[in-house]
Amino acid sequence: MLAKTNRITSIDIMRGLTLFLMLFVNDLYVPGVPKWMVHKTIEEDGLGLADWVFPGFLFMVGLSIPFAIMAREKLGQSKMQLLKHILIRTSSLMFIGVFIVNGEGYNAALTGINKNLWLFLVYVSIFLIYNNYPKESAYASIFKILKVIGVLGILVLAIVYRSGTLENPGWMRISWWGILGLIGWGYLVSALTYFWLRDHIGSIIGVWLVFLLLNILAQTTYTTILNPIKPVLGVVINGNVPSIVLSGLLIGVLLKKYKADYKRFLSFIIPIGLGALAFGFILRNWFIVSKLIGTPSWVMLCNGISILVFALLFYLLDIKKWHRWSGAFLPAGKNSLTTYLAPDMLYFIIWGLNLNILWYKQSEMPWLAVSGSLLWAFIMIRFAQLLSKARIRLKL
Repeated sequence: MLAKTNRITSIDIMRGLTLFLMLFVNDLYVPGVPKWMVHKTIEEDGLGLADWVFPGFLFMVGLSIPFAIMAREKLGQSKMQLLKHILIRTSSLMFIGVFIVNGEGYNAALTGINKNLWLFLVYVSIFLIYNNYPKESAYASIFKILKVIGVLGILVLAIVYRSGTLENPGWMRISWWGILGLIGWGYLVSALTYFWLRDHIGSIIGVWLVFLLLNILAQTTYTTILNPIKPVLGVVINGNVPSIVLSGLLIGVLLKKYKADYKRFLSFIIPIGLGALAFGFILRNWFIVSKLIGTPSWVMLCNGISILVFALLFYLLDIKKWHRWSGAFLPAGKNSLTTYLAPDMLYFIIWGLNLNILWYKQSEMPWLAVSGSLLWAFIMIRFAQLLSKARIRLKL
C-alpha cells in the first residue's frame, strides 16, 4: 500500500526521461546513427524512438492534470481562477510556440539581425517574462522591470521580424503551432475536459474516443468541410494530439483514485496499455504508422507504449522504491519548460559564434554520434538544474 501523502515519483521521472530523450534525439546527427533512433520519413510505415518521445511527453502532460488542479484547489483557488490559469497557460504555450516556429522562415538580410542573435534575444525575452520570480522579495520592483523589459523586447523583435524575399517580404504568421503550441492545444482540450468532468472515468473515456474518431476521420475526406477553420483549430480537428493527452488524463484520474491500491491501479492500466497496442496494430490495416501524418495507428501504438512504460516506472519507483538510478532525470521532470528551452540558447551561441565544439554531430561513426548526443542531453539536464538553483526557472 502507498501512503496517501506520498509524492508519486514516477510522474516526475517519466516526464524527465521523455525530456531527456527529446534533447537526445533532437541533437542526433541523423546520417550517423541507427535508423531506429530517428524519425521515420513521411512515406515510411514504422515507429522509431524519436517518433514516440514527443507523444510520451504529451501523455505525461495529460497524466499530470488531475494532480496539478488538485494542488491548486488545496491552495483555495476558485473555479474561475482555475479556468483563468488554464487559458493563460494555453495561450502562453501557443505564443511561445509560434515565435519559435517563425525562426524557420527568418530572413536575416531583410531583418538586419543575425538569425541566431534574433532567436537568442527571443528566448531571453521569454525567460524575462515567464521566469518564476520570488513572490516575497526585496527585489520585487526589479523583477517587475525585468518583466517589462521582456515584453518590450518581444514586441521589438516581432516588429523588426521579416521573412520571405526582398520582392515578397513577410511578417510573423502561424504556419504551424510548434512543439509548445501543440502541447498547448492538447493541454487545453484535456484540462477543460477534467475541469468539467472531474473524476468521471466513463465520461473521460467517451471524450477520448471522440477525439480518436476525429483522428480517424481526419485521414479521410469527411473533415474537408472544416478546412476553413483548420489553420486555427487544425490540431483539435485532427484529433491526434488531444487523443494522446487525453489518454494520459485517463491514467492520471485512475492513479488519483487508486494510488493507495497499486495492485488495482496496475490491474486497470496494464490491460488498457495492451489494448491500445493491439488496437494500434489493428488500425495499421487501414493507416500506416506515421508521426508526420499523425495517423491513428501511430497514436494508439504510442499511447500503449506510454501507458506500459509508466506502469513499469510506477512499479519500480513507487512500489519497489528503486530510486537510485533515476536521480539524473528528476530535475528535468520538475523543471520541464526550462529544460526544453535552455539548450536552444546554447545552440544559438555556438552557431552564432561558429564554435566547432559539437564536432561529434558531423561524425558518421554511430558510437560517437550517439554517445556525443547522450552526453549533451545529460549536460543539458544539469544545465537546467543549475539555472533553477540560480532562480532562473520558467513557470506558466
